[in-house]
Amino acid sequence: MNAAVAAAGFAPVPLEELVSEAALLTRVDRKYLLPEDHAAELLTLLSEGTRVLEIDGMRGFAYDSVYFDTPDHLAYRLTAQRRRRRFKLRTRTYLDTGGSFLELKTKSGRGTTVKRRIPYDAADRTRLTPDGSAYIAALLGEEGHDPALVARMRPSLGSRYRRTTLLLDCGSRATIDTELHWSCPSGDAIDLPGYAIVESKSAGRPNELDRLLWRAGHRPSGISKFGIGTAALRPELPDNKWSRTLRGPFAHN
Repeated sequence: MNAAVAAAGFAPVPLEELVSEAALLTRVDRKYLLPEDHAAELLTLLSEGTRVLEIDGMRGFAYDSVYFDTPDHLAYRLTAQRRRRRFKLRTRTYLDTGGSFLELKTKSGRGTTVKRRIPYDAADRTRLTPDGSAYIAALLGEEGHDPALVARMRPSLGSRYRRTTLLLDCGSRATIDTELHWSCPSGDAIDLPGYAIVESKSAGRPNELDRLLWRAGHRPSGISKFGIGTAALRPELPDNKWSRTLRGPFAHN
């Protein structure tokens, strides 16, 4: 039973309402990696007030992300070394519904994630345009990073998956990502069948889904699609933060 099937019993919520009630571009993220069937079982325990994003009758959507990094993998190293202030730069394309964005995600010293983005031409999703570069350079400067870094950023990792999005009864959001796939410019690729990345996105306090996961023995793993995908496909880079995961679910792929 996949996540979309498990969410079939929930009432739908349209995209406009989801965004107005729980945009959460500034938030605390908690991420969990667990078998997909475990995730599906836990969804059935959520309160009846939970709703699922539905667009044109669909409740699961294909995403394509392209991450950018410097030749010396600065963005990855900041994440792997748990630096208090770090960033991820990517384009995100919604394959089923259309639309693409250029996004910068930053982590503050207090652990809060801030995502800022602008609409982007999907044809440019694997490159930084002059306008896109100027936008990102200004944001990097605001966050205390060198704006000149943007000139060194190149595509470093691709990530594809299928996402189901929930609006929880408490007003916060959760996503369940399955069909996980990563690739890098060299052509190497890796899949993680049978697993899901569950992410709660709240203004701070743990929500209902967090508590269900904790009672089932699952704890936030600090997993990042950018981080774990890069570590799996580039074994020459330091992977201490994700070494246990790489010895576990990724070991047989």
